[in-house]
Amino acid sequence: MPDAGPERELTPAELAVIKQMVLQAKDAGVALTGPDGLLKALTKTVIETALDEELSEHLGYDKHAVEGRNRGNSRNGTRTKTVLTDNCGPVQITVPRDRDGTFEPQLVKKRQRRLSDLDELVLSLYAKGLTTGEISAHLAEVYGASVSK
Repeated sequence: MPDAGPERELTPAELAVIKQMVLQAKDAGVALTGPDGLLKALTKTVIETALDEELSEHLGYDKHAVEGRNRGNSRNGTRTKTVLTDNCGPVQITVPRDRDGTFEPQLVKKRQRRLSDLDELVLSLYAKGLTTGEISAHLAEVYGASVSK
């Protein structure tokens, strides 16, 4: 896997967010890793957010945007899919669909069932405090996923 770029120091605000998330997980009895761990939930959230952004780019408008009304192609719900990751095991995700059936996800392609190293990447990027736009850019660079900010 290509290098994620130069390592940077986390800001105090980023460290506080990470600390709060870990403490909340600990207080709730949630493990950081494992089948019901924080890493698995974070991996699921990042994948689904990236897929939603891919669909928004494909359609040309964001979810619930006024300019999307009465257009030819639009969102058409989701389908559930389980993908296998190296460290989190199986992760159940929802993949968005469009009415015309022309949406081809790039991060998790159709019929793809295995995501190697993605959970490590997600944890690494999150720990470095990357924004959604920065994570999207990195996923585009590494996986060829066309994901808008």
